[in-house]
Amino acid sequence: MTASIDTIRDDFSFLEEWEDRYRYVIELGEALPPFPESAQTDSNKVQGCVSQVWLVTHIGDGTDPVIHFQGTSDAHIVRGLVAIMLALFSGHRASEITAIDAEATLKELGLNEHLSPQRANGLRSMVKRIKRDAEAALHQIA
Repeated sequence: MTASIDTIRDDFSFLEEWEDRYRYVIELGEALPPFPESAQTDSNKVQGCVSQVWLVTHIGDGTDPVIHFQGTSDAHIVRGLVAIMLALFSGHRASEITAIDAEATLKELGLNEHLSPQRANGLRSMVKRIKRDAEAALHQIA
């Protein structure tokens, strides 16, 4: 079972040292459910990430469907960042996903100060992809 975004926020508030936070991010990535190798395709790859990141979107029914995301990375720290983004976005309605401010969450966790420019850009690419999928779900003709 992966941690909720509220649990992650609470845990981060107790971890004062960046090294501890870094280890925790890696642990979050290790706790992600297994990602099927068959889903590690070019179409599921998030473009703009230096590390390889794969993301699968599962869209529910209705005009404002609940969307679940599944993801992974070949890099430990990035896999942890994927876990944080999944905790933030997965399981919400498409309209809620489009309104979530991922940058504010990263600031709140203090991650924005500790990510390399490449990782920050990769994370933005993942958020863009998630929001694009949510927008597309909202505009589907039923």
